[in-house]
Amino acid sequence: MGTHTHEHDSSTRDNQKRLLIALSITAFMTVIEIIGGVLSNSLALLGDAAHMFTDTLALGLSLLALRLAQRPANSTKTYGYLRAEILAALTNGTILLLISAYIFYEAYQRLLEPPDVEGGLMLGVAVIGLIANLIGISVLHSGSRHNLNVKGAFLHMLGDALSSLGVIVAGIIILVTDWGYADPIISILIGLLILKGALGLVLESVHILLEAVPKHLDMDRISKEIRNIDGVKDVHDVHLWTITSGVYAMSAHLLIDDRLVSDCAGIVDKVNGTLEHEFGIGHTTFQLECEECSSCPVCQIENHRR
Repeated sequence: MGTHTHEHDSSTRDNQKRLLIALSITAFMTVIEIIGGVLSNSLALLGDAAHMFTDTLALGLSLLALRLAQRPANSTKTYGYLRAEILAALTNGTILLLISAYIFYEAYQRLLEPPDVEGGLMLGVAVIGLIANLIGISVLHSGSRHNLNVKGAFLHMLGDALSSLGVIVAGIIILVTDWGYADPIISILIGLLILKGALGLVLESVHILLEAVPKHLDMDRISKEIRNIDGVKDVHDVHLWTITSGVYAMSAHLLIDDRLVSDCAGIVDKVNGTLEHEFGIGHTTFQLECEECSSCPVCQIENHRR
């Protein structure tokens, strides 16, 4: 359990560094794209700048959530602030949904009346934006595999990169053909990609907040492994949930062989060892039971509680 906690703390520090780098990139590019959008009269660039600005806020929220998650548990928050990461991920997913809706709205407006754009400047700024976003994506990629909050930030940067790529393609088409409809058509495709990632993030966050069984864990297999441990006759009333990304908890009733209470610690240690090493479950609570008899100390304790 101590090793698991240490690894989670180390991962949290690494993710904070990743998010800080990504935050610096998006904040810088927001300013650059606003200036470029005004000078080039590019609504696409200004729209992308607005996208960047919301992503800067979202990355700031993710960073704040990671720092909150490091606060220790107390008498009113027994798991501390670990769920702050999941709330931030849900917020980021919701923001991404709103951004995709905004992109669809803007694309519709541009289909009705394509604006005149300075294609060269628009293209140059979009290329800078794409390079910056690719750097941010490479920084966040490894952390996004194991942390839902970082995954939300990664999807924001991926959306930015796709937006920049779309602006580049639209800029080239406008420069070569002067076809103004290229911008809104590509924007719709970008919006659909962002929408797909956002829905997945929101659904995964809600799955955790509902305390559903982690998708990669099999309850039947876990119960079977516990029953195979010497001294355990059965396991029931099993509850398994995610506290935050990579931190899993479990509670259950263990039916054990009749024995002294002092002998039960070894069984619990074996169960905890199996759960942590085989399934990565580091937080457990067990209620011990045995077939009722007058000489069993465990049963006497349970009967007294009833």
